Amino acid sequence: MNSSHGDARSFPLGSHLVSDTSDAYVIAEIGANHQGERKIALELIRAAATAGADAVKFQKRDNKRLFTREGYLAPYENENSFGATYGEHREALELDRDDYAAIKDEAAKIGIDFFVTAFDIPSVDFLMDLGVPAFKIASFDLTNTPLLEYVAETRLPTIVSTGGGLQESVDAAVEVFAKTETPVAILQCTSGYPPSFDELNLSVITTFRERYPDLTIGYSGHDSGIAMATVAVALGARIVEKHFTLNRAMKGTDHAFSLEPDGLRKMVRDLRRTREAMGDGIKRRYDSEVAPHQKLAKMIVAAVDMPAGHVIQAEDLDYRSPGTGIPPAGRDSVVGKKLVSAIAEGSPLREEDLELG
Repeated sequence: MNSSHGDARSFPLGSHLVSDTSDAYVIAEIGANHQGERKIALELIRAAATAGADAVKFQKRDNKRLFTREGYLAPYENENSFGATYGEHREALELDRDDYAAIKDEAAKIGIDFFVTAFDIPSVDFLMDLGVPAFKIASFDLTNTPLLEYVAETRLPTIVSTGGGLQESVDAAVEVFAKTETPVAILQCTSGYPPSFDELNLSVITTFRERYPDLTIGYSGHDSGIAMATVAVALGARIVEKHFTLNRAMKGTDHAFSLEPDGLRKMVRDLRRTREAMGDGIKRRYDSEVAPHQKLAKMIVAAVDMPAGHVIQAEDLDYRSPGTGIPPAGRDSVVGKKLVSAIAEGSPLREEDLELG
């Protein structure tokens, strides 16, 4: 399946153009880790920017439209609960219009992109009115065709996570956005909280890149730590999303597998290094290699004393460091040649020691 939205592998996202030649675009997924408090949300934005993230992402729900009455009123009393029912819990974690306006302003002031996952159609309208530059679709809405179609009609760049989905569901979602020529990026994701490492299936990134040659592919990681994000980038992911918190011990289900500021900083550093380290695939010798190669590589030396006029045999040769003379690979061009001057055992063999012809 092929879906073309402009230049191959380029995706406009906030103030960036993400492509195969760009650094990985790092999203600090704040989600509901702000605990419904504007002050914490602003602290998270500043900490993410300081750590080097390109974007912060939040989540918006219209809870009474999103859940059935039974689901909204279901008891939800546990150590991570912010309310006696699931509806109360979710409402406590929502930010209002003024909160989002302040968050958007703060992100703009410090130069970090800001966008939001819309979990329902009323939230899409809310976010369009707010003026977000892009949308995110959560894995759980991969097959929510009405929501996908509604977001696609906005024409705003949209990132779609694919946790829990099958390939045919990803194909169908991509096709929704292709119909409106809305820029879309696809993230490999495993929706466990957290998943085990043998469930990450990072090779799907390669599958997606081959199946959607015009689309930017990324990785949404619910795994603990930062190592797998570097693997994802090595495989071709150009968007990396990781959950972010100020303190993993804070109340809430997402904090435990989220990155703290120092972890996010190290991940950003390692992702930049990973792209640089991948190179262009052309084997070459670098300036930094010249000196150690001369010191430790081998050259041809005399294994025995050899007089002038001697015809060199293979057993007359030895190979020793440093590698400043004729390399061992030149052996066959030396054997059978006549010496024009005597050479002592252990001495380097030089081109001028050999008879021409």
